[in-house]
Amino acid sequence: MRCQILHESKGRIRIRDVRFRMTMEEADKLQYYLQGVGGVRRVTVNDRTRDAVIEYTGPRESVLDALARFDYDTTAVAVPEHTGRALQREFEDQLFFLIAKRLLKRLLLPADLRHLITLLKSIPYIVKAVRCIRKGRIEVSVLDAVSIVVAMLAGDFETASSVMFMLKIGELLEDWTHKRSVDDLAERMSLNVDKVWVRCGGTEVLTPVNEVAPGDVIVVRAGGLIPLDGTVLEGEASVNQASMTGEHLPVRKTDGSAVYAGTVVDEGECVITVTQASGSGRYDRIIRMIEDSEKLKSETEARASHLADKLVPFSLVGAGLAWALTGNIAKALAILMVDYSCALKLAMPVSVLSAMREGSDHRISIKGGKFLEAAAEAETIVFDKTGTLTCAAPRVTEVVPFGGRDADEMLRLAACLEEHFPHTIANAVVEAAREKDLRHDEIHSRVEYVVAHGIASAVGEERVLIGSSHFIFEDEGVTVPEGGEPLLDSLPPEQSHLYLAVGGELAAVLCIEDKVKEEAAGIVAGLHELGFSRVVMLTGDSRRTAAAVAARLGIDEFRAEVLPEDKAAFIRAEHEAGRKVIMVGDGINDAPALSEADAGIAISAGAAIAREVADITITEDDLHELLTLRRLSAALMRRIGFNYRFIMGVNSLLILLGLAGLLPAAATALLHNASTLFIGLRSMKPLLSDAE
Repeated sequence: MRCQILHESKGRIRIRDVRFRMTMEEADKLQYYLQGVGGVRRVTVNDRTRDAVIEYTGPRESVLDALARFDYDTTAVAVPEHTGRALQREFEDQLFFLIAKRLLKRLLLPADLRHLITLLKSIPYIVKAVRCIRKGRIEVSVLDAVSIVVAMLAGDFETASSVMFMLKIGELLEDWTHKRSVDDLAERMSLNVDKVWVRCGGTEVLTPVNEVAPGDVIVVRAGGLIPLDGTVLEGEASVNQASMTGEHLPVRKTDGSAVYAGTVVDEGECVITVTQASGSGRYDRIIRMIEDSEKLKSETEARASHLADKLVPFSLVGAGLAWALTGNIAKALAILMVDYSCALKLAMPVSVLSAMREGSDHRISIKGGKFLEAAAEAETIVFDKTGTLTCAAPRVTEVVPFGGRDADEMLRLAACLEEHFPHTIANAVVEAAREKDLRHDEIHSRVEYVVAHGIASAVGEERVLIGSSHFIFEDEGVTVPEGGEPLLDSLPPEQSHLYLAVGGELAAVLCIEDKVKEEAAGIVAGLHELGFSRVVMLTGDSRRTAAAVAARLGIDEFRAEVLPEDKAAFIRAEHEAGRKVIMVGDGINDAPALSEADAGIAISAGAAIAREVADITITEDDLHELLTLRRLSAALMRRIGFNYRFIMGVNSLLILLGLAGLLPAAATALLHNASTLFIGLRSMKPLLSDAE
């Protein structure tokens, strides 16, 4: 790339492309290329001026070398499908032509023709107001129409024209602010790249979903998300379609059944022929999700929105009284120029969208303002243990055989069963067998996965089980070989135990170590500092293991050997006690509790069904995001409170100034729209900088 340096200071350089013209696509490519250069902190590229401002912390030479290597045609750069540049250009053009058209009209057209145009332009506002009144509602559209009609009846067509011009500007600013917030959020979310297992020549290859084409064959197993529309080629599965159809009960899918992107396999396994490839549809689905999320308004948002509509009749009455008492139409118009609705209905959702966007910057995916409010107000936070408080990288430390059996053979059998239903514990068993070079060819019949319990199968005539203590001893009635009780009691309490039974008798116990995350104790302390009165751990693990982990982390309360329904029941009990609850989990067995909580938080590396039913998703490698979420949600609630007070205060002041005759109608309209734009733009600012 050939360019010239226009200006330079420490850590900042402005360059200009020497070419005559730069397209928006080229500007995006240059911007995302430079953002990927090591040491570059921020980049802004203007396609109209062909300038790029680069802020960097690394060596100056690396930035210049990167510019020298860049070529618009040959350099490969991953650019998001939607970058927001086209939206910004559309808004700039609309604003320019709107202002230019008004200026030209005032300069070139005679007064009578301008008045006729004003009269014609008022008709849509009047029609909209009449429709609103016919529906029994008095909203801001009625206020707008009354102000326009009153001005024209008073013979002040210039004021009526100015009112419509300011309304148009206000609508344009509101539309742009809202679309910009949605677009920014969608851009960040669309950068997530999902992968899927594609069947190729008898083998399965993990492939980015955007590389899968119609006709390809993919495999989805229990707990997996179906990423693309398709038809079941073989297999049988129970599919949760709640995200698509709202059905709460899973739907059985067999050969020939249609399946849809975004649904989750609860049980079973299916091989799917893809009918709809990934692409622009993904972005559109994200946009729809965000739009749907706006329906999940917090109670604070809803109250502000309802208040905005309730205040419209008071504005009308105030204007009527001003006219009746003073006989001054200008004072009445000054009141009519101001309404609370625009700013309230713009600032509140934009604040939420901004918070959701900022959450995505911190790798937190949030489905709506309702859940941010819950995250700010919750008193109880509930954790699953494995994969949430622990590293989700367990390893088998020892295989303890019973009844004179061989430890390696028991590990081989356990791996043979577990490989069919991969989760963190199963992967640890399979990896332990691989490290010992133990081949585990299929020697059993079809396996059956019992959620939150274990796996059942058969080898020859003998029933084989592997799973939790509850599943093995209580549900299945397995016995311990004679003389094995002391050995069973001596197992290390700080480790998890996986029990293997053959023919109704305990055959081996696999001791599994899953290290507690280094930051977990600090996170629990931080949650207490941020206002959580109860930090609780619910786990299906043994009581001994759970007690050791809870004591180490400073957890207030724990429940061990719980089933999925027990976790959900605990959250219901908290609700009955009047407490809002957050649930954090990652497994299939956490899904009921995640749904029951006021805000369910899933770990991104966990089961797809957990992510699907959760309201918020965080990455698996850093629990600090929970603290960030709490601060972010609390800052959002403070911002909404400030917005409410600012809007009510400023607009009330404008009404009083208009009533006192200190501001004409056009001035109150201008200041009202300016304050609306200010609060809208302020609502787009980062929240955490305000909170810290």
